[in-house]
Amino acid sequence: MEQVLSDSGWRGSPDVWLEAAYDSFLESGVDAVKILPLAKKLGLSRTSFYWFFKDREELLSALLVRWREKNTGNIVKRSEAYAESLAEAMLNVFDCWLDYELFDSKFEFAIRSWAIQSEEIQEEVQQADRLRLEALKRMFMRFGYEEVAADVRARTTYLVQIGYISMQSREDIATRMKRIPHYIAIYTGEVPQPRELARFFSRHGHVPEPGDL
Repeated sequence: MEQVLSDSGWRGSPDVWLEAAYDSFLESGVDAVKILPLAKKLGLSRTSFYWFFKDREELLSALLVRWREKNTGNIVKRSEAYAESLAEAMLNVFDCWLDYELFDSKFEFAIRSWAIQSEEIQEEVQQADRLRLEALKRMFMRFGYEEVAADVRARTTYLVQIGYISMQSREDIATRMKRIPHYIAIYTGEVPQPRELARFFSRHGHVPEPGDL
């Protein structure tokens, strides 16, 4: 992480400015991502910003890159991860819905809210949706579904999750974990095996209740 210390003091770094922009974006939307309020929030001079970014648009572009690489990139990666069965492949994708490091649902909601105000951002979101759906469709096809069926199952899987995000639906972790095997069976047509669920629960630090495996 590049940091700059000038004669007048610390100027921050690209990541420091980007993290502040991210926090303001999630709290109050894109209109809150402005240079002077960010500088005040960080206790830095306004001119410090220009050591790292040409202008506000470049900062907003960096936010988009962060969202694209994290949320879309990880859905694609998890859909391509090794799995013994389609049910386990879907559990790999479900990692995204439970692990903030893989998929940031608050960021997703904020980006989609921004898209309502901007045709350019709407195009970005639509492109992300296409890439994610294509990745999920390829996953289904890898396990033997023909293209149309794979596409429908991919859409069912993905649009339900986007619905969760858009509705800002909240579930406690025990409720969500109890529902996951049923979602997997509906989405894939396969009942996940106990060993597959055990691996999934373990990597999310969840101790299942009796009967959940």
